[in-house]
Amino acid sequence: MPINDEIAGRRLPAATGSWTGRDTRLYALAVGAGGADPGRELQFTTDNTAGVTQRVLPTFGVIEGCRVGVGGLLHEIDGVDLSRMLHGTQQVEQHRELPTDAEVITSGRVSAVWDKGKAAVIETEAVTADAESGEPYVTSRQSLYFRGYGGWGGERGPSSRSPTPEAKLDRTLEATTRLDQALLYRLTGDTNPLHSDPAYARAAGFPQPILHGLCVYGIVGRLLLNEFADGDPAAFRSLRGRFSAPTYPGDDLVVSVSSRGPEHPFVVDNQRGERILSDGLLVTA
Repeated sequence: MPINDEIAGRRLPAATGSWTGRDTRLYALAVGAGGADPGRELQFTTDNTAGVTQRVLPTFGVIEGCRVGVGGLLHEIDGVDLSRMLHGTQQVEQHRELPTDAEVITSGRVSAVWDKGKAAVIETEAVTADAESGEPYVTSRQSLYFRGYGGWGGERGPSSRSPTPEAKLDRTLEATTRLDQALLYRLTGDTNPLHSDPAYARAAGFPQPILHGLCVYGIVGRLLLNEFADGDPAAFRSLRGRFSAPTYPGDDLVVSVSSRGPEHPFVVDNQRGERILSDGLLVTA
């Protein structure tokens, strides 16, 4: 189907999936767990450390969610140039702690379509549940920005959220991404060449391959979980953010966040002072 109002509300094909402890450990490494100190965050990166039970970073839930909410969507709409597609926003809501091994089914739908004139924005929602019991683990909500696919006369949609009140952001967390961070993160399943092929990235208007937005999202989610929930995945409720500018492997991430909980608004800048993630909000128990 073409991108227009007719796809709003469309159900996306459900997909069965599974993961193992190896998958969740790889994801943890891909979003920087143990990068600054391999002796820390061992509950996410190992399965054989004495006295440590392996657990799963809550943002791992975006993997299956985006498999349907992004990959399933792309199968439903007419072929689009992936170099013109950008991840706009991401939210994951955890209903119960993710197990290290699981068989799941993910169902999804197109929740909204907006005509921005020179671009189209498609919002999707996907729920990942246990394949046997049907109990949900996570709900993933994402918006995708398609440059050059607007202009059909549809509704423009709501404006972006109100800016995060920076006066309330009283704590700073920092992380440095690896030069090979995108190559590592693509092993989790997101093999868009925008993140690995220099010629493809240049054709899309970038000087070099950019880092996956979901990798930045996972790094930030991990930092915030460790800071405000003592690394306890059971205390995680939700995380949202709006991708504001591209991030490149090797960039520094500077997270400015409110320390007052259980709701923690935040923004993320890079070392050049560019706002790369806005409208952020972590909710903990």
